Amino acid sequence: MLTETGTDDGADVLEFLRAHAEADRLRLVTCGSVDDGKSTLIGRLLYESRALFADQLTALAADSSRFGTRGGELDFALLVDGLEAEREQGITIDVAYRFLTTPRRHFVVADSPGHVQYTRNMVTAASTSDVAVILVDARKGVLTQTRRHTRLVSLVGIRRVVLAVNKLDLAGYAQEVFDGISAEYAELAANLGIEDVSAVPVSALHGDNIVRPSEHMPWYRGKPLLRLLEEMPVQRAGEGPLRLPVQRVERPDPDFRGYSGSICGGRIEVGDEVAVLPSGSRSRVTRILSAGCEAAAAGTGEAVTVVLADDIDVSRGDLLCAADDRAHSGRRFTARIVWMAEEPMLPGRQYLLKIGTLRAGVRVTTLHHRVDVDTGERLPAAELALNEIALAEVELESAAGFDRYAHCHGTGGFILIDRLSGLTVGAGMVEEASAQSAEVHWQDLDIDKTARTRLHPHRPCVIWFTGLSGAGKSTIANLVERKLYAHGVHTYLVDGDNLRHGLNADLGFSAADRVENVRRAAEVAALMVDAGLVVLVSLISPFLAERARARSLVAPDEFCEVHVDVPLAVAEQRDPKGLYRKARTGGLPDFTGISSPYEPPPDPDIRVDTTAVSPEQAAEEILRALRDRGTLQPPTRP
Repeated sequence: MLTETGTDDGADVLEFLRAHAEADRLRLVTCGSVDDGKSTLIGRLLYESRALFADQLTALAADSSRFGTRGGELDFALLVDGLEAEREQGITIDVAYRFLTTPRRHFVVADSPGHVQYTRNMVTAASTSDVAVILVDARKGVLTQTRRHTRLVSLVGIRRVVLAVNKLDLAGYAQEVFDGISAEYAELAANLGIEDVSAVPVSALHGDNIVRPSEHMPWYRGKPLLRLLEEMPVQRAGEGPLRLPVQRVERPDPDFRGYSGSICGGRIEVGDEVAVLPSGSRSRVTRILSAGCEAAAAGTGEAVTVVLADDIDVSRGDLLCAADDRAHSGRRFTARIVWMAEEPMLPGRQYLLKIGTLRAGVRVTTLHHRVDVDTGERLPAAELALNEIALAEVELESAAGFDRYAHCHGTGGFILIDRLSGLTVGAGMVEEASAQSAEVHWQDLDIDKTARTRLHPHRPCVIWFTGLSGAGKSTIANLVERKLYAHGVHTYLVDGDNLRHGLNADLGFSAADRVENVRRAAEVAALMVDAGLVVLVSLISPFLAERARARSLVAPDEFCEVHVDVPLAVAEQRDPKGLYRKARTGGLPDFTGISSPYEPPPDPDIRVDTTAVSPEQAAEEILRALRDRGTLQPPTRP
């Protein structure tokens, strides 16, 4: 390249190599039922294409004698099944990635597990792949797991599939076996909207039609597997509009302000007009810095710092996009969600969402339906269990920029994170922006909270009582309200049991219904604060996330969390409603403190210990704390 261009500029060389590698790279995932030969196929590809070093072959020979299943011959599956548990069981548990380069193309190959319980691993691998290679055992034909994996790759947007009918050596290399399986699979793929299916008869064990045509199957006139993959066209993210999630704002000195991040779609050039989402502000690109050098342009996959002509508000998590082809902007969207945690996903519960460089609070407001990945049937769902997939409505705490996953993976794919543990619990793909996100607007009213508050001799607030059943929440809340009323405070007491006679009469006591119970109570409390009242809420509300969301609905100084604390043994001894006794005998599943956890506030605004003070004393203690906080002071007058 140096001779042709007549330059020794290292930046130009890097640009050429980067663009070349991206242009001919293919990411593929192998799927199939257990023991269909996925790992053997990949190992054979690596071996036949001479992508292994001498030390790898030596290690393979040693592993084959120890773990192999071929009587001392090379067991190519061991090149991929790297976990000790996988080798001992002869199955793939985790997703294994291997890199392969041929004179025609670079490959990233993901070997995904076939077991049903590892569906989440398979979806993770498929979500970043261009093509799926689905294996079918020629002796077994199209199985339930074949249909499951085909449906899953369809859900994540893969539209090109290679059907590898494996182990044809065990079926006598019979053409009729291959033709029957191919026809059945073609019908399945067409029903799922998969546009391009190429079927290849192979024997991964013996290398038939893997790299070279097989002499055992002269009736097959197509290309061997590797040649098919080398020539397969793939649409690149770089062919779409610009998408640059902002990872960092650079301010090395007062005269420089740049926005850094990796381009996940399209291309950017000096002079381009860009839009910033979610604000919608527009500006023009004046400089691009890449690898510490000035650049006239940059493309997908490059880390850059962009300088804009105008001093506009841009922060981490914002999205720079092409001004004439913007992403969506809003708080709500519909998404396919794959749940990856043992604890079920509950609508209404707060999680963290990471999409691009944005990390924000989020909740799933509605589960439209769960998808039976075996049949495609849409089923009702109150919650989402491990490995289940659903179409759901998602609501962010604040507006953000995003795309449909099919349009741009980098700004349309996201993960869900547990707020407490920090663990990834789900993954999702944006289907579309919700109509409500763009069409439903907040209606401004002439009489606002400030005006309503002036009618009262006090400031509005939420006093949220939380604690175990039997701790004394309702008793103390009732006493506090009586004392506030005696002082002329305009109050309302929202009690959990009372709500279930009206607003929440449609809710049961499942985990999902209990989350929704707390959510509705929190929304009611926020409305009453907007009306200028002091509202007391008495609910077990066992989870930190739900109470945190209730706090977020009002101003920081308008929420007071009261932990009515009591040891479980004492609460169970009191048992005023007989609930603990019923829970101990199995009559109340998911009862807080027995079969469902209670997460006590680590730092409540007020804590009362009802083993040490009487309800009357606790109420006086809470009133003193409210006065000290200034909660009961008159509102600010104009």
